Amino acid sequence: MDRIDGSLIALRRIIRATELFGRKLAQAAGLTAVQFRVLQVVAESGHCTSTAISQRMRVSQATVTSLVDKLVKSGMVVREKSEADRRQTNIVITDQGRKTIEDAPDPLQQRYVRKFAALEDWEQAMILASLERVATMMDAEDIDASPVLDAGDIRKST
Repeated sequence: MDRIDGSLIALRRIIRATELFGRKLAQAAGLTAVQFRVLQVVAESGHCTSTAISQRMRVSQATVTSLVDKLVKSGMVVREKSEADRRQTNIVITDQGRKTIEDAPDPLQQRYVRKFAALEDWEQAMILASLERVATMMDAEDIDASPVLDAGDIRKST
């Protein structure tokens, strides 16, 4: 096997791992990876605004609104007017949302983060540079992407 085939196989394995985790999460929690990540962001403090989610996930307000709508519909979060500022609406996690997080499989993204963080600084820099180069080689450097491991389009995860 030459290096070209080896690199394509490695890319395909990454894509497949993401797809398989997405299916596993959908079966276990009934959510996409992106919806689950929004739920995790809300769970970190118990509540937050759509703006905070948007900034944290680096996606548009419209995308967050659609994702939160789905989570509200499934009973994972509720929208409540802020007591501090009545113009602001908080997204608040429900008991069902907390249980979903507890019962969900270990997120692929969190496994990656743990293992990446354990690497030496030079190795992290090398991997980042290599991944950025691969994105450029695939003419993907200008594609809008949030730091969420999901094989699908984030806008279609709503």
